Amino acid sequence: MTYLTPLLSGFIAAAIGTIPPGLLNMTAAKIKMKEGKKNALSFVIGAVIVIFFQAYVAVLFARVIDNRPDVVTLLREVGFVIFSILTIYFLFFAKDPIAKKKTKIKKSSKKSSFFLGMLLSGLNFFPIPYYVVVSVTLASYNLFTFQNPIILTFVLGSVLGAFGILYSYIAFFGRIEKKTDYFMRNMNTIIGTITGLVAVATLFNILNYYFG
Repeated sequence: MTYLTPLLSGFIAAAIGTIPPGLLNMTAAKIKMKEGKKNALSFVIGAVIVIFFQAYVAVLFARVIDNRPDVVTLLREVGFVIFSILTIYFLFFAKDPIAKKKTKIKKSSKKSSFFLGMLLSGLNFFPIPYYVVVSVTLASYNLFTFQNPIILTFVLGSVLGAFGILYSYIAFFGRIEKKTDYFMRNMNTIIGTITGLVAVATLFNILNYYFG
């Protein structure tokens, strides 16, 4: 396996996980607007350092799981149930998100922006289960192996992907702000559709395991 595949896989996985408007990317954009590009970049660097460790720990955990096919199958079954429930919730029961009022961000130094990025990124535990699922799934399709050089390449790709998306929010937020508002108004439908597709793909893998 070449190093290009895990690098691109990590980059794409991080981009997909980071591109929806969330705490990190929206905070980075607001810091840029209020305090300038340098402080925003310090925030992003602090955030991606934490993402590096989160992704690395997640893949190491996935390596342990991958050696237990029974655990992988159980995780897929649990994942199918969770994604199905989320799909039903977001498509039929979740209330439309209300636009939040703009909040003022205190002027801060590059150093404090850096540690704010680390703090907010550290409080977000989603990347760990996310990269566990991604790496196990890629491995099941022979697109990833749990060898140390491949793991580090995948994690590097994840860091580059996260940095690229966060930097895009800093650079182009003014242009995409209206599209962001559209995304927020339709967030439940978009998330429900994504979780529905994941649920179908997971169900296919489960059926293939038992009957393939």
